[in-house]
Amino acid sequence: MTTVMGDGQPDVETDEELEELLGFLRDARGFDFTGYKRSSLGRRIRKRMTDAQVTSYTDYRDRLETNAEEFDALFNTILINVTSFFRDPDSWTFMQRELLPELLAQSGADEEIRVWSAGCSSGEEAYSLAIMFAEALGLDETLERVKIYGTDVDDEALRDARSGLYPAKVLSALAPDLRDKYFEQNGARFGFRPDLRRRVIFGRHDITRDAPISRLDLLTCRNTLMYFNVEAQTQIIDRFHFALREGGFLFLGKAEMLLNDAERFDVMSMRQRVFRRRPGEAVAPYQPAPVKIRAGNTSGLQTMARHRQLRDLILDATPSPALAVDAEGMVVLINSHARVQFGLTANDVGRPFQDLEISYRPVELRSLIEQATHERRTLRVNGAERRVGEDVQFFDILVQPLSGPDSLSVATNITFTDVTVATQLKSEVKRVREDLETAYEELQSTNEELETTNEELQSSIEELETTNEELQSTNEELETTNEELQSGNEELETMNEEMRVRTEELDEARTFLEAVLTSIAAGVVVLDQNMKVKSWNRGAVDLWGLRPDEVLDQPFYGLDFGLRAEQLRETIQRCVESGKRADPLPVSAVNRLGRSITCLVQCSPFDGHNGGVVLLMEEGRTNGSEWEAGA
Repeated sequence: MTTVMGDGQPDVETDEELEELLGFLRDARGFDFTGYKRSSLGRRIRKRMTDAQVTSYTDYRDRLETNAEEFDALFNTILINVTSFFRDPDSWTFMQRELLPELLAQSGADEEIRVWSAGCSSGEEAYSLAIMFAEALGLDETLERVKIYGTDVDDEALRDARSGLYPAKVLSALAPDLRDKYFEQNGARFGFRPDLRRRVIFGRHDITRDAPISRLDLLTCRNTLMYFNVEAQTQIIDRFHFALREGGFLFLGKAEMLLNDAERFDVMSMRQRVFRRRPGEAVAPYQPAPVKIRAGNTSGLQTMARHRQLRDLILDATPSPALAVDAEGMVVLINSHARVQFGLTANDVGRPFQDLEISYRPVELRSLIEQATHERRTLRVNGAERRVGEDVQFFDILVQPLSGPDSLSVATNITFTDVTVATQLKSEVKRVREDLETAYEELQSTNEELETTNEELQSSIEELETTNEELQSTNEELETTNEELQSGNEELETMNEEMRVRTEELDEARTFLEAVLTSIAAGVVVLDQNMKVKSWNRGAVDLWGLRPDEVLDQPFYGLDFGLRAEQLRETIQRCVESGKRADPLPVSAVNRLGRSITCLVQCSPFDGHNGGVVLLMEEGRTNGSEWEAGA
C-alpha cells in the first residue's frame, strides 16, 4: 500500500513491513496482534507513528527497540478502551427481563453461577454484571453463589478495574439509588462496595491464545470480536463454545453476530446479540505444547525431567477418562478426556477432591477411595449411571490404590470406561435404517423436482450470505470508527479542560500585574527589544497626559509628549548592552499641565525579553547638588 505522509511526499509501506512489525511486537513483548483486522490495526498504528513523527514501519520498529516507553504509547493507541456502566441500556434491559430468569431457572438453587466478561477494559461491564445479579438474587445470595471473571490484555486498564474507583462523571449512567447502594465516596471518586467486589476477579487473558475459563453460565464479549479477522473470530468462538455449559448464554456487541454457527448456538435475540449454547460435546480448542527432545547426551537430571514430561503427556492422552488423588485427598492429575467428559479444567488440579462434582456423581467415590486404600486392592464399580440432560451414560469405574517403595499408599488412580450398551446403538441404527428406507422410497419420487428448486434456492442463499457478510464487515468498520471518534472526543474534552484552567491562571496573573503597575504612582514604561511601548501605566498617563491606547506598540523615540525621548537613547542603549540598571538621569520636560519640570528617569533591563527595558519616571526637585523625587 502507498500512503502520503504529513510532508506531502509518498511513502511506500508494504504489507511485509507491517507483518514484520507485528511479528516484532509478538516476539519482543508477547502481544500477538496478527489476528486483528489489518484495516483498523494499520490505521491505529499509523496514528501513533504520526504522533511520534515517524514515516515508515521500519523506522518505527527502530524507535520501539530504542525507547521502551513507546511500547506503552502504541498499546494504548491500539487498545481502544471505550466502555461504561450498563452500556446500550436496551440490551441490559433484555438481559434482566428475558435472559436472567432463564439462566436462574436452569441453575440449581445451590449451584454456583459462573460469569466471564471477556475484554472488560477498565471494569465497568464486570461491575454492571455484579449489580444486575445482586438486584435479581439479592445481595446475600449473590455473595454466596455468583462468581464473575473480568479479563483483558491491557494491564493499565486492569489496574483501574481492580481499584474499583471511578469519578462521578463515569457513574452518571447509573440511577442515583444504584449509585448510592453499590458505591461509596472515596475522596473525589467513588469505590465499588468491598463485599461484592470480592466476587469479581480480574486477570490478564488473551482470548486468541490463552485457555478459556470453563463451565460458564454467561459469557459477555461486547465490541471486541469486531477488531479481529474472520479466522481469529472463528477460533475465539470455538473457545467460547468450549467455555459455556450446555444452555449457557453468549452476549455479544451490536456490531457482532454468529452468522454460520446454528449447529452450536441458538439465537435468543438477534437484535440484542444474545445466543444460547446448544447441547453437544465441546472439543477443547487448544492442545498441550509439544515436547521438544534435543539429540545428544544429556545429564541425568535432564533425562529424568524429559521422561517425566513424556509420561505426563502420555497419561494426558490416555483414551479413557482418568484422574488421580493423593493421600491427602488433593487432585494431582486430570487427563484431557476427563476434562472434556466431566467439565473439569487444568485449574482443578491441586483442589480438594471432595470439592469436585465427580467425587460424588455418578457414584460416591470418596468412600471407595478410602476402602481401596485401607484394603490395598483395586475396586470396580460396573454400570454406574450418569445423566447428561436427557442422555444417559454408563461407566465402569476402576479405583486403584498406588503404593510407594515403602508399600505405603501414596495416591489413588480412578479410571472411567464408557460401557453404554452397544446393543442399544445397534438397535437404534437398525430402526433408523428401516425408517430411512421407507422414507427413501417416498422421497425418491419428489427428489427430482426438489433438486431443481434446491439449486435455485441455494443460489439465492449464497447471494444473500455474500451480501450479509459485506454488510456485517461494513457495520464492524463503522463501529470501530465510532469507537475511535469517541476516544478522540474524550481526549479533546480533557485538553479543553486543561486549556480552560491554564487560561484562568493567565488571566489571574495578568490582572495581578496590571494591579501592581496601576498602584505605582510613578510613571512606568516598558519597551521591547525594538523600543516599542509594551506597557504604559496610570502614573505615566497622569504625568504626560497620553492614554495607553495612544502609545502601545508605538516606537518610543517617535512619541510626542513633554519628554524628549531622544535624550534617553544613550542611557537606554548602555543599559541594554550592560544588562545593569542605570543611575537616575534628570531630564528637563513638560508635564501634562504644561508646567516645566525636571523628570528623574531610571532605566532597568527587562529580564527575559532580550533587549527590552523598564523606564521609571518621576517628577524631581533639587536639594543642593542632589536630586530627589518630588512629592
